[in-house]
Amino acid sequence: MTDAARWKATVYVGGLASLVTSGNLHDAFIPFGEIADITLPKNDAPNTTEPHRGFAYVEYEEADDAKEAIDNMDQSELFGRVLKVSAAKPPKSAEEGLGSKTAVWEQEGWLAEHAVSEEDRAAAAAGAAGHMDDDRMEDPMQGLEGLDVAGPKPE
Repeated sequence: MTDAARWKATVYVGGLASLVTSGNLHDAFIPFGEIADITLPKNDAPNTTEPHRGFAYVEYEEADDAKEAIDNMDQSELFGRVLKVSAAKPPKSAEEGLGSKTAVWEQEGWLAEHAVSEEDRAAAAAGAAGHMDDDRMEDPMQGLEGLDVAGPKPE
């Protein structure tokens, strides 16, 4: 399965109580389809006593099963906490975007989106030069020489 297809078949489950385990999640989400994987991210902080960060990702074999789980489990209750269940978003790459350590214009994604070919530049320059020759832009201030007083003209 491709990465894009995997993310379409993955649901985000937020608002988990600290007592919840991957086994509990498996039991709660198995009615909606075959589960491929359950990820319960651990806390990175060394002094924490919490077993996980309060959210999980449940990956299904089929994207339709994920939609079914979202429809049925969002705003449901598990271990006394209301769950927030939605489609999982793919993680942002640390190599791209404003938070990366490389300049935006050196990133492949930015170049693909903003690069202009030499052919396009030549066509734009020819169009601009041709436009200026055909009809000159008139001076927007022309004809205002006699107006030195604001308001209506005296009669």
